[in-house]
Amino acid sequence: MLLLDTASLYFRAFFGVPDSMRTPDGRPINAVRGLLDFIARLVTDYQPTHLACCWDNDWRPAWRVALIPSYKAHRVATGDQTGIAEMSHSTATPIEESPDDLAIQVPMIIDTLTALGLAIVGKDGYEADDVIGTLARTVGIPVDVVTGDRDLFQLVDDDRQIRVLYTARGVGKHDRVDDAWLQNRFGVPAAGYRDFATLKGDPSDGLPGVAGVGEKTAANLITRYGTLEGIIEAVAAPASAIAPGIKAKLSAAIDYLAVAPEVVGVRDDLDLGVTLDDLVLATTPADPARFAELTESLRLGGSSDRVLAALDRHP
Repeated sequence: MLLLDTASLYFRAFFGVPDSMRTPDGRPINAVRGLLDFIARLVTDYQPTHLACCWDNDWRPAWRVALIPSYKAHRVATGDQTGIAEMSHSTATPIEESPDDLAIQVPMIIDTLTALGLAIVGKDGYEADDVIGTLARTVGIPVDVVTGDRDLFQLVDDDRQIRVLYTARGVGKHDRVDDAWLQNRFGVPAAGYRDFATLKGDPSDGLPGVAGVGEKTAANLITRYGTLEGIIEAVAAPASAIAPGIKAKLSAAIDYLAVAPEVVGVRDDLDLGVTLDDLVLATTPADPARFAELTESLRLGGSSDRVLAALDRHP
């Protein structure tokens, strides 16, 4: 199964495909066409039997913000933005900074994916990460998660055959992230990645981490003590081997460490209302007439041809 972090991919498409791609009436279509090209390439290369376009029904859930108010706070728009609510199936989604030329393409993306018959899966009150986590850990078949978000490295599980296809360098140059890759890159196993990420923080998500604890120190702590719980126990133990300076930094962040794992952690227990059968990848569009109409009206051109050819070739 391919699980697509859809917003991650269409953001990459928007910024990577020339904005000169437009309909005759001037509407931008670079994100739509780029996403279709990404899907065509991934389906061709990996030949999945199942695929889900996972969706942010809420990109900044209130329950995460209640635990850490700074969570994604810097992304909230302060100006007048239009169309952003349509980036979600939920009317409760707060406004996020996003270029207008991207926001107006999201309904086109939804319409196009639906006409193709590609399942869009979301859950009100949750991010796409949580949808991906639930599907990856419950479907019972090998899974490749396609994302540019390192948070999802915590899902890597060699025993369950869960990998991440990490697109930070581009979809065409993605890394296949397994446990060995994580050990080599960060010095921690996949099972320790959530706690590692909690310690070092992520400014792009408004997660401060422990001040003064970077990747190397975080990895050393995980290697020595195994889990965040083990590290906290060591902080409280007078005779622990943690250096006094690091112990003081961890002690100062103890309130943060009490709640951050729930914010950083990906949920895997959502009722998504879909079965494995609902996610079977079709070989032809669910609504051929509508897809043909969109191909014409949005000038999808070669992107339409490529995604149709990819679907036709998959098992």
